[in-house]
Amino acid sequence: MREAYTFTKKSQINVVFNQKPQKTPPVHFPIEERVAHEPLEKLEHQLDRLVGMDQVKLMVRELYAWLYVYRKRQEVQLKVKKQSFHMLFKGNPGTGKTTVARLLSHLFHEMEILPKGQLIEAERADLVGEYIGQTAQKTRELVKRALGGVLFIDEAYSLSRGGEKDFGKEAIDTLVKQMEDHKDEFVLILAGYSDEMDEFLRMNPGLPSRFPIIMSFPDYSGVELLDIAKQMLDDREYTMTVEAQKKFLRLLQRKVQAQEPHFSNGRFVRNAVEKMIRQQAVRLVKENSFDRDALMTIRACDLMADDSDHPIISQMGEGE
Repeated sequence: MREAYTFTKKSQINVVFNQKPQKTPPVHFPIEERVAHEPLEKLEHQLDRLVGMDQVKLMVRELYAWLYVYRKRQEVQLKVKKQSFHMLFKGNPGTGKTTVARLLSHLFHEMEILPKGQLIEAERADLVGEYIGQTAQKTRELVKRALGGVLFIDEAYSLSRGGEKDFGKEAIDTLVKQMEDHKDEFVLILAGYSDEMDEFLRMNPGLPSRFPIIMSFPDYSGVELLDIAKQMLDDREYTMTVEAQKKFLRLLQRKVQAQEPHFSNGRFVRNAVEKMIRQQAVRLVKENSFDRDALMTIRACDLMADDSDHPIISQMGEGE
């Protein structure tokens, strides 16, 4: 379970999620207030499905509360200061960055901060052109599609890489201008590896001050990754035997302990789950066993460490 701590640095809100095993009891609005707070209730229902995201729920609740009070202050004509919601998400792949971005886009729409609330996902190729003038045009068109919603750019640091003739810098400069020209019309979220994103911010002095909210997403623990796998399998109507769970947990813990710089977390689990299902299919064809329990059950023998011995033809034997 993750614990979050928030600190302010140079007008930026930094939310960091770590792996300390500390439980935070959920806080719910009184029943009589739930109708008024329906947007948050909807969001929390979605957040409840996320593994290891208890403190993210707390952060989203704080953001919701701020937006709600902001609107209440407007209603009684108290002073309110316009807040920018552009964000930086830092962390390895598969740690929930895109999922959280999608949930926030729904929240901003429900709270009438963004009129459409769509999430536009993009990467370097969607912004950078191949010849002079194309990059600025592509970037402006991308922002235009995102107006009224959230523009999520993954691996944003790749825009700052390349030689002097690379058009990535032009994309950054165009983005900065679009953020100024379309202030309050969309939310920009830049995401990527932590170290690379820090380096990216140093490339353009005007960038850090434009992102008041920074979230850091650490890698999942082995137990959390197993819970994610079980959820993925449950969605597909599969179950793992106890022995299969133990075997997979040992594999996951080895991966976590290896501390690979760019471990893919949830993506690694998704690939492993898909491989388990393929291996199970090979086993069932070989055993000629197709009852309901067999079709649903992933056994320890379905967890293969090597891809080389899974082709179905070789398992069935020649001539079959």
